[in-house]
Amino acid sequence: MSLTGLCQVCEAATATRTCDRCGRAVCDDHWDERARACSGCAAGRG
Repeated sequence: MSLTGLCQVCEAATATRTCDRCGRAVCDDHWDERARACSGCAAGRG
């Protein structure tokens, strides 16, 4: 899947991932690889 645009968490970095739980497009800094989800969902705030 190709993403374009900014991270929906920090709104500064380019989005590189899409969270399967909430659908947010996020940058690498807001992606939790272990949880395979955005930082918000990984922390239970999704």
